[in-house]
Amino acid sequence: MYTRETYKGLNDNDREADGSRLHRCSERGGRLGEMNLEESWNKALAQTEIIRFRISYLSTFEATAIPYIFLAESTVNIGDTLVRRGKIIVQKPAIILPEDMPQFDGFDFEKDYQVNADMVRMFLLVRGISFPSLKYEHEISKLDIHEAPLEKAKVYFKEELERVEDVETGLIAGPEDTWQFSLLIYVGLLISKSLPSDLRRIWERFKDKFQKG
Repeated sequence: MYTRETYKGLNDNDREADGSRLHRCSERGGRLGEMNLEESWNKALAQTEIIRFRISYLSTFEATAIPYIFLAESTVNIGDTLVRRGKIIVQKPAIILPEDMPQFDGFDFEKDYQVNADMVRMFLLVRGISFPSLKYEHEISKLDIHEAPLEKAKVYFKEELERVEDVETGLIAGPEDTWQFSLLIYVGLLISKSLPSDLRRIWERFKDKFQKG
């Protein structure tokens, strides 16, 4: 995820077209869904904490599995921590997509917000936030309760990852009801970190191919 300065340079017709598409989608999803997206996005921005990033960059040429542990204060078991484990697979889509056309699958936006993934994409885009045109597929593996407050859970799982020398799993904390946006923030930050190295890897691969040719 990164701020698109170029988006600010779009002409009025382009902005109006995007605004019209967002309006039509919000009508289909319901104005309540649009309001919930705004509130949830702002809440996730304010309260998401990246406790531990994965060390390796995203793969330039192959699918990348991004395992994570997401921690949130439990709204059912007060005083305990909800632990969500899963992974996000980032890969090239089956077909070539236009710029700024990411595919979000498995994030339960339809279930929790009554909107489709396309509306989420446009919701972010009109705010100057864009993702590369890749497929982002979320897979949850386990939901559990850790019988300790959130602050203690942060320390516990951070030390657990360090103990087993797990450098691939990210550790994130945020509100339970905005987990989708917290995960997108995490993935977006990973992408922004990977972009410079991607350019270098592409350049090195091209240079090596040219020298061998």
